[in-house]
Amino acid sequence: PLNVFDRLVEAVTTGPGQSELVPGLAESWEISDDGLVYTFHLRPNVKFHNGATLTADDVIFTFDRMLNPATKALNTDFLDMIAGATERMEGTAETTAGLKKIDDLTVEITLAAPYAPFLANLATPAGSIFPKAYVEEVGEDFGIKPVGTGPFQVDKWEYNSQIDLSAFPDYFRGKAQFDKLIFKIVPEPQTQALMFKKGELDVLDLDNARSSIPEFQNDPQWKDHIVSGPRVGTYYMSINQQIPPFDNIKVREAMMYAIDRQTLIDKLYYGTGVPAKGILAPGLAGYNPDLPGFPYDPERSKALLAEAGLPDGFEMTIYQTVDSPSTLKINEALQAMLGEVGIKVTIEQLDEAAFFGTRREGKLGSYVTSWSADFNDPDNFIYTFFAPRNSVARSWNYVNPEVQEKLEQARSMTDMQARYKLYQELERTIVYEDFAFIPLFHLEHLFVVQPRVKNFKVSWNGWSNMPYYGIEIVD
Repeated sequence: PLNVFDRLVEAVTTGPGQSELVPGLAESWEISDDGLVYTFHLRPNVKFHNGATLTADDVIFTFDRMLNPATKALNTDFLDMIAGATERMEGTAETTAGLKKIDDLTVEITLAAPYAPFLANLATPAGSIFPKAYVEEVGEDFGIKPVGTGPFQVDKWEYNSQIDLSAFPDYFRGKAQFDKLIFKIVPEPQTQALMFKKGELDVLDLDNARSSIPEFQNDPQWKDHIVSGPRVGTYYMSINQQIPPFDNIKVREAMMYAIDRQTLIDKLYYGTGVPAKGILAPGLAGYNPDLPGFPYDPERSKALLAEAGLPDGFEMTIYQTVDSPSTLKINEALQAMLGEVGIKVTIEQLDEAAFFGTRREGKLGSYVTSWSADFNDPDNFIYTFFAPRNSVARSWNYVNPEVQEKLEQARSMTDMQARYKLYQELERTIVYEDFAFIPLFHLEHLFVVQPRVKNFKVSWNGWSNMPYYGIEIVD
C-alpha cells in the first residue's frame, strides 16, 4: 500500500525511528478550534495510474466504502471517530454524515468528538485513497488489480510467487529513480539468504531470515551493508489483576525484577534490541527515554514476594496460542527465570479461538506478545491497553479511575507537547506505581542491502511494509 497508493497526510521517516507528518494528497488543511472539523485542500492535477484525476469524490468514496458494512473492511477503527461512522457501519445510514465535499479539491471531515491522533490515523496504509470510478468498475477484482496515485504501479501479480511494479511516470512528486520494483515471495529463509548472496535480491529483510543475522554481522563483505531501525513496538507480559496473587501489588512488583531482559535479547534475538522500560517504544511520539527501567535483581524479587506473604513463591500459568514457536521460546526462557525466584510457571497452549475468546471476556491469565505502532501516537499504545473497555477485553482488568479519566482527556487535547507529557505521567503511574504492565524489550529491524542500493532507510515504525520511493540504484 505504501508504494502503490498515497494518503491525504504522510508519515515520512526523518531518521532511525523518527518521523513527521507532512502533506500528501492534501497540500494543506485546517482544523477548527473545537478540534471537530478538518478541511483538506487536495493537490490539483494528481493522476491515478489509469490516467484519472484525483478529486474530492475519490476521497469521500474511499472512506465511506471502508465504513460500508458490505465491504467487510478490517480497518474501520482508523475512521470510526468520524461523525456518522457508527450509523454507517451498523447499516442504519446510507452514507457517512461526517464526510462532505465542498468542491472538487476540498474535503471536509467532521468528527463525532475531538480526537487528537486523527491526522496520524490518516497517514497509515488504511488511509490510502482509491479511484472511485475504477473501483466501481472492477469491483472485487480491485484487490488483485489495484490502481492508486503512488510512485509505483502494479504490472503483474503472481499469487504466492512475485509482484512486479514499475515506476509511475506521472507521479506528482516526480518519477522514482529506478524503473522496476519486484517483490519475490520465497518462504524458505536460507533460500532468501542464498539468493541475496548470489546477487538475485537487492534487499534482504532479516526478519525473514533471522538465523542468518550473526552470519551477515560477522561477514566483512556484508557487515557494513546492514541497515537497521527500531521496530516501533514493545514486547511485554500481561498481568490479569483479577487472578490472584496478581491482585497484590508487591507480587506485581516482584515480577519486574525477576526477568533478565538483556539475556532474552541476546539469546533469542542475537542482541538486536534493547530492554524495555515502559509501555511506549523508541521512535513513537511521546516516548520517554529517561525512565529508570527494571534491572535484573532476583534477590529483590524474592524479598518482595516475602513482603507479599509468599516467601516460597507461587504457581502461575503463561498462555499462548499453538503453533507459535518464537513465543514458546520466550515463554520457556521466562519460565526458567521466574523459577529462580520460586515462581513455578506452567505454559499452556490454546487454539486461537479459545485464547482470544477467553481474553476478550477478561479471564485469560498472563501472556507474552508484542504491540507495534499502527499510527504514531501514544494513544495507540496506552489507550489500546488500559481504557476501561480495552483493559477487560485484553485481560488486564486494570482499574485506576484517575488514569482512565486522563486517558479520555488526552484524546481531545490539541496541544501535542502537553498531551505527550500527560501520557508520560500516565505511563509512569501504570508501570512504576501500579506495576500493571511488565515491559520486556524492543527489537531492531535489520535489512542487508547490496552495495548498489543507496539511501535505503528502514521505515520509521520498523515495518517490513515500507516505501521504496527515494531509493537510488547505482551500478
